[in-house]
Amino acid sequence: MRLLGVVALALAFTSPMALAQSAAETEAEAAPSRAETGGATTLEDILRRQRGEEVDMDFRRENTGSRDGAASIADPLGTLGGASDPELWRALRFGTADVTSQVRAPGATLLVQDSGMSWLEFREGPLRTYGGYFLLGVIGLLALFFLIRGRIRIGAGRSAATILRFKAIERFGHWLLAGSFILLGLTGLFTLYARLAIGRPETGLSDEASIMARQDGAWLETALLGAKWIHNNVSWAFMLALVLVFVMWVIHNLPDKTDIKWLLQGGGIFTKAHPPAKKFNAGQKLIFWSVIVLGASISASGLSLLFPFELPMFAKTFALLNGTGLPEAVGLGALPETLTPHAEMQLSQAWHAIVSFVLMGIIIAHIYIGSVGMEGAYDAMGSGEVDLNWAKEHHSLWVEEVQSKNPQKIDAPGGATPAE
Repeated sequence: MRLLGVVALALAFTSPMALAQSAAETEAEAAPSRAETGGATTLEDILRRQRGEEVDMDFRRENTGSRDGAASIADPLGTLGGASDPELWRALRFGTADVTSQVRAPGATLLVQDSGMSWLEFREGPLRTYGGYFLLGVIGLLALFFLIRGRIRIGAGRSAATILRFKAIERFGHWLLAGSFILLGLTGLFTLYARLAIGRPETGLSDEASIMARQDGAWLETALLGAKWIHNNVSWAFMLALVLVFVMWVIHNLPDKTDIKWLLQGGGIFTKAHPPAKKFNAGQKLIFWSVIVLGASISASGLSLLFPFELPMFAKTFALLNGTGLPEAVGLGALPETLTPHAEMQLSQAWHAIVSFVLMGIIIAHIYIGSVGMEGAYDAMGSGEVDLNWAKEHHSLWVEEVQSKNPQKIDAPGGATPAE
């Protein structure tokens, strides 16, 4: 028994030491040795990068001068001193070089930015591909729905009476918002997809083919500059209309208990009976809040793109998110709270485009239901006066409210009844 106790005591002391030694050996094996490369990239670094694995870049970030203190980027001798060109460019890449600027403009000292390539690959890859598929998918689903359901008709047929649904100022705000958004969407899609029309220039072209390629490229660049000018300036009309529409209609788009019944019945889209609704039904309220919330987000990121040095958006947002602990909880780790103006613009452009794609899909569905999808719906924003039977079927509670205020006019044949 005494012998067993001695053995157990020995194991208690030697096991941690053995485990620590084993862990150190494993760590040493995992860390690539750069003695043979003089501290430069190893074959294992290259293979890890090809496999898409993360490579520790500290060995390059710190290799910006002689190790013996003879010279460095911070204190060179002569033109370059003991610091070579690769060391200079490594310091520029990792932001450790002492770069000065006479202008002192924001971002003027940033000469090399790796994240620009990640943004470009995202823009030319997933953004173009999945954004395009999303819009085509929405259009395809609407076409399929139209083939199955057909146009939603007025059940009782058109009547001889109409009722004023939207005043002139309301229709102005709607069409200002709609027209500006369509222009913004078309110019945005043009800037994203236009270069696909001519592709990338090929090498080994004949003189005539090279001239034609340059002419196509020149025309495209001119068109892109025009699209950018339209996009930047029409954006102000969109933001103005967004505020106008919000002020006019927010009171009518607050949720209430009638929306629950409307949603449970699917808005009567698949049946001939339409649930009772006020001036705006639950579906229209969803459209309204989608436009307001997503439109405000698009406007904020757009302003950040127009004024990147004055209105950075993501660094402050990341700081607020880090304060909540949410990024850590979902496994993202701490988000960067210090970003260069270039990174701010790249993140703003990516967010701007993604949210715009989502809103474009919603608006395409809205355009469908307000035109070919439903009989009598376009009149609301066309003349402002809608057929009385249509109004009773889709907004019966609103019609009752108007009738209580104007009982002598509501059913007047051919007469428009003012709506409050």
